[in-house]
Amino acid sequence: MKRHFNLADLFELVAGAVPDRTAVVAGDERRTYRELDERANRVASWLRSVGVGKDDKVAIYSWNRVEWVEAWIGAYKARAVPINVNYRYTADELRYILDNSDAMAVVLEAEFLPLLEQVRPDLPLLQSVLVIDGDYEAALADASPEPLGEERSSDDLYMLYTGGTTGMPKGVMWRSEDIFFGAMGGGGPGQPPITTPEEIVERVAADGTELTMMITAPMMHGGGQWSGFTSLVGGGKICLHTGHHLDPGEVWRTIERERCNTLMVVGDAIARPLVEALTEPGTSYDTSSVFVVGSGGAILSKSVKDQLKAHLPNVFVLDSFGASELGAAGRAASEDAGPRFAMDETNTVLGDDLRPVAPGSGVVGRLARRGHIPLGYYKDETKSAATFVTDPDGVRWAMPGDYAVVEEDGSITVLGRGSQCINTGGEKVYPEEVEAALKSHPDVFDAVVVGIHDARFGERVAAIVQPRDGRSPGLDDLADHCRRTIAGYKVPRQVHLVESIDRTPAGKPDYRKAKALLE
Repeated sequence: MKRHFNLADLFELVAGAVPDRTAVVAGDERRTYRELDERANRVASWLRSVGVGKDDKVAIYSWNRVEWVEAWIGAYKARAVPINVNYRYTADELRYILDNSDAMAVVLEAEFLPLLEQVRPDLPLLQSVLVIDGDYEAALADASPEPLGEERSSDDLYMLYTGGTTGMPKGVMWRSEDIFFGAMGGGGPGQPPITTPEEIVERVAADGTELTMMITAPMMHGGGQWSGFTSLVGGGKICLHTGHHLDPGEVWRTIERERCNTLMVVGDAIARPLVEALTEPGTSYDTSSVFVVGSGGAILSKSVKDQLKAHLPNVFVLDSFGASELGAAGRAASEDAGPRFAMDETNTVLGDDLRPVAPGSGVVGRLARRGHIPLGYYKDETKSAATFVTDPDGVRWAMPGDYAVVEEDGSITVLGRGSQCINTGGEKVYPEEVEAALKSHPDVFDAVVVGIHDARFGERVAAIVQPRDGRSPGLDDLADHCRRTIAGYKVPRQVHLVESIDRTPAGKPDYRKAKALLE
């Protein structure tokens, strides 16, 4: 059977080369490459048995655990499309993403089943549910461990749901080949991309030299998926943090036990508690195996980097830049570069005329990437046309909205999103959605939401609220109300009451003034 630049094909090639190596560690569960491959085959067989075929959507609604990886790879083996579901979603958010994605099947935690059943009457396309710690093991036991035996394609879909500028999640569609080269290493970070699928086996680390990666990010996020698959197709071992909340001690104990070489975090929200745990009285962890701490999804602050280097003096601290619409677009120009990245030839900054801005000119343009980029947003041609543009020379670019400048040396300094997107601990929060939740409170007349600096999470959600006459809602009351309709990480952590809210002449909220008032 011919192999392609297909995620399932690439994994199978590596699994065949190193079947007895450990592939995944998640809490007490371990899988070798052979075991992971076989169990993913069983997932694929079960999916086919319930009518899931090529391009059909399979939602994975789970905490980090080994079954997440089995279901993920199993869906690709069946040529289906895994859909990442945020385990923090409320009923309204869950209903939206399962409906918008046209999910036909859901693999989920048993504890999430009641919320799914609450919204399931509104999801006519949803046919099958497989419950981890429920009927999952029985279903796999009845399914075949053999491959489905059909040829796949480099065009098979990869999809990642991310927040949109209107606050609603949107599915970013990639060809399998493009996500592999654009975000999953292309056959080995720092090496030339492979030219045939079979060449991936030549890039697998020799016995005894394979790397072990500690992933603290959830697999429902692109960072977890991209770093995890990059490690797997290199023949490495990934260790998933399975706690429902960050447990720094458990992370370091796993690193010590599994001899992890790389630690992947999401900005200060994860890195600061981890490094501070190293200084707690009476604690001692063997961190000698770690030589890289990498952050994706949020930039590490200088103070946290300094702490990491003080306690882990032999570790290289690395920020990387990427987005669901860009892939893994670049790495920090140096350890202390901040949001300045050394980009490759596929990245640039385009002006309003869709031409590259000159290095050192100080002209602010929009970050853009060409080559291996997404097909577009699922079921949203309007947003696709605005984000994925074609320049006057016929070159197609992904431009998700990050403003940037090109420095004299050709590196790119990212200034931030043109929208008011808030990045709190790696989670994207869009003001409009939080504002709607606040304004549904009976005591609120108007509200504006912004992100303000937070030492741990990078930014925290803050709100200026104009109450109704004679009312004075407090933070706790407003937060409790918001939690009924939006996920907890979106709920305001700070509220300031005002008599009236400043708006622009166009009638839009004046976010600049709101931010200045709160900071």
